[in-house]
Amino acid sequence: MKLAPRFLVLACHIVSVVLIAAAAFAADAPPGFVPLFNGKDFSGWTVPENDGGHWKVLDGVIDYDARSEAKKDKNLWTEKEFGDFTLKIDWKIKAVHGLYNMPEVLPDGSHKKGPDGKDILTPRPNADSGIYVRGVGKAQINIWCWPIGSGEVYGYRMDKKMPPEVRAGVTPKVCADKPVGQWNTFEITMKGDRLTVVLNGKTVIQNAQLPDVPAKGRIGLQHHGGFDAKKNEYSPASSLMQFRNVFIKELN
Repeated sequence: MKLAPRFLVLACHIVSVVLIAAAAFAADAPPGFVPLFNGKDFSGWTVPENDGGHWKVLDGVIDYDARSEAKKDKNLWTEKEFGDFTLKIDWKIKAVHGLYNMPEVLPDGSHKKGPDGKDILTPRPNADSGIYVRGVGKAQINIWCWPIGSGEVYGYRMDKKMPPEVRAGVTPKVCADKPVGQWNTFEITMKGDRLTVVLNGKTVIQNAQLPDVPAKGRIGLQHHGGFDAKKNEYSPASSLMQFRNVFIKELN
């Protein structure tokens, strides 16, 4: 079947627009990096099954309202697996709801205790999300409102089977977060089992070891918390998040 000339012209125009848009986005990538998110749709990503449209692209950013209806995994994952890489990604906490009892994290990764030997907890506004690397939840670079700051690796810091130097290594050396509602930038580098995290130009984790981390795996954006329909309110640690400018440079 032959297409009428006007349909051929229209089809060529659509293809040209898509290619120009993709080329423009790729041109915005830092030298040596390629985009993981095209600003238009979830090409290259796996949206949770039966998500219900809660992970969405809105005005060129990945927007999440912490309400995924998926029955199993609610996180957003890349289709491709990565080994050694540097990832650049902007993130923003949209809002906080309620108060969350936060411990005071010490430089060695432990929590400050009171006279009764229990963690000292202080109610503070919070949100919670993170970036999974190498496809496993334990290797998650946290995003939250704790005074210790974002960038820590909670799964390793809280694992008391880990050596003291590992737990201290994944504890942020400085809080570099901007206030809720403002954009932040992570630069995350994985080389072997070593992790370095730069947040807003400040190195918060440097060459920390993640023992037994897989050699390769997908990158994920974390669902956390959620919405209680019965109470009509969010958990005080929900991932009301946006992400943009997602670029990666493979190092191997």
